Amino acid sequence: MSADTAPVRFDTKIAVLLRDDLLTWQRLNVTAFLVSGIGTVIPEAIGEPYEDAGGVRYLSMFRQPVLVLTGSGELLRAAHGRAVGRHLPVSVFTSDLFATRNDRDNRAAVRAVATERLDLVGMAVHGPRNAVDKVLKGATLHP
Repeated sequence: MSADTAPVRFDTKIAVLLRDDLLTWQRLNVTAFLVSGIGTVIPEAIGEPYEDAGGVRYLSMFRQPVLVLTGSGELLRAAHGRAVGRHLPVSVFTSDLFATRNDRDNRAAVRAVATERLDLVGMAVHGPRNAVDKVLKGATLHP
């Protein structure tokens, strides 16, 4: 097998953990918001721009798959604590953000609540595969 056709195995993992009681539209919205933070602080997670055969260029995307998992609120709080404790890059989405309508209010809503009291509905994490696996222990793949 040539280097161009060999399967790619990434040393890192990008994963989103969603609280299992969210509505479908909330799951999609929260996932989109959460992953947007990863590329801003981990530029190597972003691949090259795309271009089709007609020469139309498209935006760059992540170089690797994003796993989407679900779990209870308790599991989400535990995973958040493990990720923060391991100093992994984490983005969070709290229930308060469903009522805000702009970035300034989103940041203010998170800033107003102590870490241990955040009502998390989702988080995204990036890091070494084994570290992310340990952080998300107990979560299941999103159906």
